[in-house]
Amino acid sequence: MTITLRPGTRVMFTGDSITDGLRLASEDGLGFGYPPRVAGEWGLRHPDRPVTWLNTGIGGHKVRDLEARWQADVLDARPDVVSILVGVNDMGWPTLDPNGRVIPAEEFAAGYRRLLAPLAGAGTELILVEPFLLPISGSVRTRHTEVDDAVRKEWRADLDPKIQVVRELAEAYGAHLLAADAMFTELAAATGPEYWAADGVHPTPAGHAALASAWLRLVA
Repeated sequence: MTITLRPGTRVMFTGDSITDGLRLASEDGLGFGYPPRVAGEWGLRHPDRPVTWLNTGIGGHKVRDLEARWQADVLDARPDVVSILVGVNDMGWPTLDPNGRVIPAEEFAAGYRRLLAPLAGAGTELILVEPFLLPISGSVRTRHTEVDDAVRKEWRADLDPKIQVVRELAEAYGAHLLAADAMFTELAAATGPEYWAADGVHPTPAGHAALASAWLRLVA
């Protein structure tokens, strides 16, 4: 089953920097990542079905940050469809936490569940996007820190249970799952991971296009 977008449907993208995409610097507020690509392609295919597209992603945000602004930024907008991509900042990035604290998968799951519950209760259609980490090798500078293979191995071990959380929550809440981590793993096998995300986390233009294409396959 796919989600039907009717004329006037309100679609909300939210999450961290991958969704944010410098949205405050963009004329339409959608940023420069996958959300405007989704909106543009939808408009091209379906000029008879105009949709209202919204983006409340904020760079660096974790599940707990989304919780703190959920009412004002998401629920009060009364969207018909909410698409969530969060989790990479909940990964083992102690440099992002002043206390050097790594968030357990159970805590991640509980917070994510609190995001979904009021939306499910209101009958909102849900799209959950897996957080992802591409298998870049060698030392790479991300937006936050210098990362080598050893650190990336620790991140991968921390992220895998959280990806599984997202998969389980999608099933539990009847949400549509965009299996982004699996998708990028498959794509990277043919081209190398840097083609899709130079630092393994933040997508290139091609990476954002891949996300948009996968997202559009979930709607009709």
